[in-house]
Amino acid sequence: MLRKGLNINTDVIFTSLERNIAQLKSIFADDATIGMRWITNCNDTTLKYCIVQNDGLVDSKIINNNIIKPLISSKVSLKKGEQIDVLMHQVISINQIKKTTQWKEIIESVTYGDSILFIDGEAGALILNSKSFSTRGITEPSNEKVLLGPREGFSEALMTNLSMVKRKIRNNDLKMKFQSFGVQTHTQICICYLDNIVNKKVLEELYRRLETINIDGVLDSHYITEFIQDSKLSPVNTIGYTERPDVVVGKLLEGRIALFVDGSPVVLTLPYLFIENFQSNEDYYLNYYYASLSRILRIFGFILSVTLPAFYLVTVAFNQEVYPTTLLINLVRERTGAPLPAVIELIVMLILFEILKETGIRIPTGIGQALSIVGAIVVGQAAVAAKLVAAPMLIVVALTAISGFLVPKMNASIIYGRTLLILLSSTFGLLGFVIGCSMILTHLLNLHSFGIPQIISMDNMKYQEVKDTFIRGPWWKMIKRPSSLTENKKRLNGDKGECN
Repeated sequence: MLRKGLNINTDVIFTSLERNIAQLKSIFADDATIGMRWITNCNDTTLKYCIVQNDGLVDSKIINNNIIKPLISSKVSLKKGEQIDVLMHQVISINQIKKTTQWKEIIESVTYGDSILFIDGEAGALILNSKSFSTRGITEPSNEKVLLGPREGFSEALMTNLSMVKRKIRNNDLKMKFQSFGVQTHTQICICYLDNIVNKKVLEELYRRLETINIDGVLDSHYITEFIQDSKLSPVNTIGYTERPDVVVGKLLEGRIALFVDGSPVVLTLPYLFIENFQSNEDYYLNYYYASLSRILRIFGFILSVTLPAFYLVTVAFNQEVYPTTLLINLVRERTGAPLPAVIELIVMLILFEILKETGIRIPTGIGQALSIVGAIVVGQAAVAAKLVAAPMLIVVALTAISGFLVPKMNASIIYGRTLLILLSSTFGLLGFVIGCSMILTHLLNLHSFGIPQIISMDNMKYQEVKDTFIRGPWWKMIKRPSSLTENKKRLNGDKGECN
């Protein structure tokens, strides 16, 4: 609780040590984790100090050996009003020291693991770097596993994450700028980019959008996503995310911007192109023939997952003439005992599958895997045996679900697109299916990410623009960066005639 009448944004520190500590006690009233240590210099008892720290966030060895010990035994001549500069440069042996006169800065620092040194007779204090957090170790992200390539993933520690990027890009053009968000949490974020490659217009637009954020707390990077993304009502991603340092570095080298949030292992990348939903980090570590085939399969899986249920519904209920006679007879035979219309049957089965999937995700891993497999097999087989569901419908739902797993980042987009097509197809037949596909395609063509179209225009289909889209070209052919992302296009010294 703050002292009555205190304004931490404007009130400055007193010269009296006792008043400063009394003020600090009122600020952190009822907070037992805030510790205070009074110190007197053994060579001059008029020199008095007080160290304030947040237990659990500091390294006690640093405080004891690098702060308290030098303050007690120092023989440096100190005068009133000049102690801060002398202590900074001649006494305290800490790698990061900052002088402050503002209570707001003190509060933010002590709650983030820094120690604060108050000095009797000085209208200021020293912020001393003594952070020591318990953080999760560097492990491979469970959602982005690869066959080949680096196995490390980001953790919740901001500086650890930044160090992994710095280790891969040893270049002075790598810029990292910090900002703080959250009225209550004061969460640090870091904007990271390569100054010689980044699109400056996109960078300015990002800063403009970040300035509009005013929220109590930011606990994860996806809080930021919902504030700064384009087309806020669209289910399609317009900002990318990853937990892998190699992916972030690859995107920085193409002119994108990475947004790190303290406390989150997920890093945002922007601008974000639609084709990135089908790209995998392992594409660049495997043979480009295999990588291209895998990428085409992901695109096909996306199309299949969105359109297959509606197309099956249209052909079974409205346009049965598309099937060969033998296949049509078998379908009719299987559907003869089904008690529900095809559209109701389809919707119920898709909902049941989503329930099984969500249940498998939410409960413990071992149980979830068993439940997903057993539940799908038992429920599906029982439904067909009891003639509640036609076997072809079960096959369609299974193919739809499995193909959707090829592009996990588009789970929400697939569900909404699939639902739209089912509703239109069940109402208007083949015409509704065509209208739904046209609506989805129109929506995708009109999506932008920070002013950049998410889908490449047809009048810009040169090889250097499509070399890393639906296929992955060999590295010696990827001479240029995507022209939509940066003006610094050349990244490889290729042969003559390879710049188209």
